[in-house]
Order: sequence, then structure tokens, then C-alpha cells
Amino acid sequence: MRHLIPVGLLIAAIIHLLPLAGVLGGARLERLYGIPVDEPNLDILLRHRAVLFGLLGLLLLTAAFLPTLRPPALIAGIVSAASFLVIVARVGMPNAAIARVVTADWVALCSLLVAAAVHAMDRQATG
Repeated sequence: MRHLIPVGLLIAAIIHLLPLAGVLGGARLERLYGIPVDEPNLDILLRHRAVLFGLLGLLLLTAAFLPTLRPPALIAGIVSAASFLVIVARVGMPNAAIARVVTADWVALCSLLVAAAVHAMDRQATG
């Protein structure tokens, strides 16, 4: 069961590292999100979002191998994925590219919730 913790973290890490490609510019962002990035402020915000996802992905990746980082990584990953899903549910009607992100975030959230549950059970069993 313990192997589910690093596996869940690795799955979420990969999902959160994918948007890092958006740092490379508008064309990458347009492919990622299916929207035109023809306004400089939107370009700035989406590139910054890519950097933040890269940082979160790196935290999740590192936590897969360093158990001391697992609690904050699990919390950050769960909050990130869940908040996006709540926002999409409230706003509604995403395009096809954003719908793929929704699916990916469901996978990340489920992976992290399983990892968090196993982590909690493991901590409870070891005292």
C-alpha cells in the first residue's frame, strides 16, 4: 500500500508539470488552453500560471522521494486541483482544451486523495 503514496504524487507531478511548456509563449499557451493569447496581459498571467504549476509539480515530484515533504505537497496539490474543479463547476461550459484539463485535474485529485489516505493510515499505524 505504501507505494501508492509516491505513485499518486508522481501522477499529480506529471499533470502539474505539463503546463510548464506555456512559459515558452503564446503559441504554446493557445495549444494548452484552446484560447487566443493575443493580449499581453493574458500572456503574462498565463505564463506566470505555468511557472506556478512548474513549482507545484516540482514539489510533488520531490515529495514522491522525500517523505518529509509529503504533507505540504499533498495539501498544495489537493487544494490546487480541487479549487480548479470548483471554479470550472461554478463558471461552466469549458472549451475542449479546458475540458481536457478538467479530466487531468480529476485524475490528479483522485491520485492525491488516495496518496493522502494511505499516508494518513500509515502515520496512524506507525504512531
